[in-house]
Amino acid sequence: MSRIGSRNTRPEMIVRRWLWRHGFRYRVGVKSLPGTPDIVLRQYSAVIFVNGCFWHGHDCAKFKLPSTNTEFWRNKFERNKLRDRRVYKQLHDVGYYVLVVWECQLEAPRRLATLQALSTRLSEIYLDTHQAKPRTYGDFNQDLPSIAAEP
Repeated sequence: MSRIGSRNTRPEMIVRRWLWRHGFRYRVGVKSLPGTPDIVLRQYSAVIFVNGCFWHGHDCAKFKLPSTNTEFWRNKFERNKLRDRRVYKQLHDVGYYVLVVWECQLEAPRRLATLQALSTRLSEIYLDTHQAKPRTYGDFNQDLPSIAAEP
């Protein structure tokens, strides 16, 4: 288990390739942010965590509690979930949207729908954070002279 990497995992690479191909530019492993998110999109004020179902105790078919040393593993998964919630809150408090993609969502039958939903959510976030501000052009309550335009 010590050889299981936390960077450049297969699920993370699937998400990163999709984002890059669709014009989303990002940074990887920004250590200045709480929890060192997998993917950081500063332009969108968003971070993406690509979580493995086993290590983060996701309630899905891919997660199975080990049959040996179950108390240790149960405590470990609970601590991981608690840490995840704490990190998500810290990121939210400093102004980031937190998106989580689960390993099981990237299995072949659901992959395309998951990645399209991710792109849609990032577009919604962009529109929310970059709303055009209304411009004022002076006082429209005053009487303006009529201007006629000829055809």
